[in-house]
Order: sequence, then C-alpha cells, then structure tokens
Amino acid sequence: MERNLNWAVLGTGVIANEMAQALKAMGKTLYAVGNRTHEKAVTFAEKYQVAKVYDDFHEMFTDPDVDVIYITTPHNTHIGFVREALKNKKHVLCEKSITLNSLELEEALTLAKENDVIFAEAMTIWHMPLYKKLWELIDAGKTGTYASNANEEHEEIADWLADGVPALGKVQMIQLNFGSYKEYNMKNRFFNMDLAGGALLDIGVYALSIARSFMESKPDQVLSQVKFAPTGADEQAGILLMNKEAQMATLALSLHSKQPKRAVISCENGYIEIMEYPRADQAVIVEAESGVRHTVNAGETKKALQYEMEDMEQAIKTGDVHKLKISDTKDVMDIMTDLRKKWNMKYPGERWE
Repeated sequence: MERNLNWAVLGTGVIANEMAQALKAMGKTLYAVGNRTHEKAVTFAEKYQVAKVYDDFHEMFTDPDVDVIYITTPHNTHIGFVREALKNKKHVLCEKSITLNSLELEEALTLAKENDVIFAEAMTIWHMPLYKKLWELIDAGKTGTYASNANEEHEEIADWLADGVPALGKVQMIQLNFGSYKEYNMKNRFFNMDLAGGALLDIGVYALSIARSFMESKPDQVLSQVKFAPTGADEQAGILLMNKEAQMATLALSLHSKQPKRAVISCENGYIEIMEYPRADQAVIVEAESGVRHTVNAGETKKALQYEMEDMEQAIKTGDVHKLKISDTKDVMDIMTDLRKKWNMKYPGERWE
C-alpha cells in the first residue's frame, strides 16, 4: 500500500488556510505547521486538527517525518527557507513569486537536484484543468485543422471536439490585464520595498505565466513602461513581449487602479477569452469568421490548491515533473528579473549577481 506523503506548511495566512482546506478535500490531514508567532501556529493547528506544531518553526526542516513543505510566507523570505528545506532533503512547493530573481531560483533548483528532491512553484495556472485542456486544444489545432484521428490523439479534449470547438491555428497575440485597488498605504506589503512589494512579483507573475504558457518559446524581446510608487515599488506597468515566432503579448498591471483579470489569446481562426484567469474554470472561444461562441469548462475554481498539491504528489511519487512546468517558471522569472534590472528596481539586500 502506497504511503501518504506528510505535508507541512510554513505560515498561517490566507494561502495556508486554503492549503489545509484543500488537503481535507483530498481526504488527508495536514501533518505539521510552523510560524514565526507560535500562538498563531497553535490556533491554526486547532482549527485544522494538525498533528504537530513546532516551538521553533526551523524544526520543520529537520523533522524526519515531513516529506514536503508548502512555503506560504512573503516572497522576499522564500530563498532562505527554501535553502534550509532543500538541504534537509525536503520537497518544496513554494508560493509565488517562487524567488525574488533568477539567481535565487537557479541556486534553489541546483540544491534540489543535488539533494534529489523536487522544488516547484505553487502557480495555480500550471495546474488548473482548464489550462491543461486549452494547451491541448491549441496543440491539436495549431495547423488550422484537426487531424482525422484527433479524438484518439487528444482524448483530454474529446468532449470539446464533439461539441464543435474549432481548430484555432497558431497563437498570434495575447492580451492580459490584472489591476488591483490596494489602499495607498506605503507601509503595506504591496508597496513596501522591504517586503518585496510591487505589481510585477505580486500580480504580474500570473499574467506572465499565462503569456509564456501559450507562446511556443520564451520571449526574446521585452519592452516596458513603469510608474513607481513613492516607495520605489512598481505601482503599474505596461509590458510588451515577442518571441522568435513573432508571437506577441501585451500586459497591463496596476496595484492602485482596478482592472478585470482578463486574458485574450488571439489565434488565426478565433480567440479565447478567460475572465478571473488565476483560478479560471471557464473560457469562451469565439470563431473569427462567424462569431460563433463556445463556452468551455474544466475543473473548479475552489479546487485550485488541490490541483497544485495533486500534481506535486504525482511528481514526487513518479519522478515525472512535466506538470510542474519548471522550465516555464524559469522563463517567467528571467523576464521579471530582466525587467527590474532595466527599471533599476532592486530590493534591499537583494543580489542580482
């Protein structure tokens, strides 16, 4: 009988609560919790019937009964905790942004390889069933028509094909908006440079992940405009990407100007529109010539973290990490790092080289 993996969570905030609820929905119980404030960890453990609370949260990293750690702390703290976990041979699923920059990410991935464990980003977009089916749909129809055996070759989207969803052809243009309306308080984490604030690492990572996932290769041309908050954090930005296949993406990000979380993937024969895209379970596909609309569904928004952990567990048990999209995570981090270098936006104590 296959042994259940023991999960521990570092942090007790919103994501940690969602993670504990997701494990419960999977028929499992969170094994351990750690937090800087011990009292918060105790309260969290009582709420979710967690078996173990550490007096010192660093004990989590050396606990022989812990298999995988979900890190939910602010992203400027990630690399220190990730180092400690990986060096102690713990698998790690880390909340976005996975690290501050490419240098930190490369270090962490090297440590994971040296210690024969898996390190991956808890990026909802990599794991939502809707995106897995949309990527399959794009692949099946990238020539503009479906192969005669498409139903057999692409079983995951057989239901969509049966409903008449068209072959979309090559992806040409992607448009992404993400705008929050955060209180204009320079001490909160969204604008605080000491907490690695700013739009790019907080919300831009979602938009860039969508863009990269629908592009055939990593963008090699990047242009941008940025507006800084009084603290020096990026308050809003416009970003233009293009790769060697001439696929383009435009991103509009803002922390103090509300926008819809809207993605449009424009192809040769139609376009895909996705609302609330970080945890989307529905998309509308519009045929270019006729304007016929097809509404497609997959998965459930409320199960977003469950899908993350299921894919992580499968990777740990099988060694197959393709669902974790680590290469795409690296590409997104490279883009974000290069953008901040161009903006000369360096966080306190951060190393770029």
